[in-house]
Amino acid sequence: GWLQCDPGPLFKPEYFTLPEWIPEWFPWKEVSILPVQWHAMCLGLFASIIAPFGGFFASGFKRVFKVKDFGDSIPGHGGITDRMDCQMVMAVSAYIYHQSFVVPQSISVEMILDQILTNLTFEEQHALYTKLGEIIQERLVGRS
Repeated sequence: GWLQCDPGPLFKPEYFTLPEWIPEWFPWKEVSILPVQWHAMCLGLFASIIAPFGGFFASGFKRVFKVKDFGDSIPGHGGITDRMDCQMVMAVSAYIYHQSFVVPQSISVEMILDQILTNLTFEEQHALYTKLGEIIQERLVGRS
């Protein structure tokens, strides 16, 4: 029915066999973990270890510009920026993490060719052309 759907790869469990050194009284020999749980753990660790330093960065900016608070919208507490510095660090970091590790990267033939033409010398391009020809010939021979 319309309520059925195939979960994306982030929500399909991966199974890991536990090492032999785990004591025998431990009931599981294998655990299943969703990839989204790995991502949540990474973001949680980052949030608890690194993100609080957002306040230090904000204090550094204020010291450089000789400003007591970023604003006075919250009396006695500075502005919104003073309250949200940790969240800003987390927002930027979560976006970079998401774009780098969660979103599948798509690489097209055009992108590869552009990199080859831009970054390789003519001799390196010729060597690549020769090697690709050899690989394709081996695959063609392997099929017959």
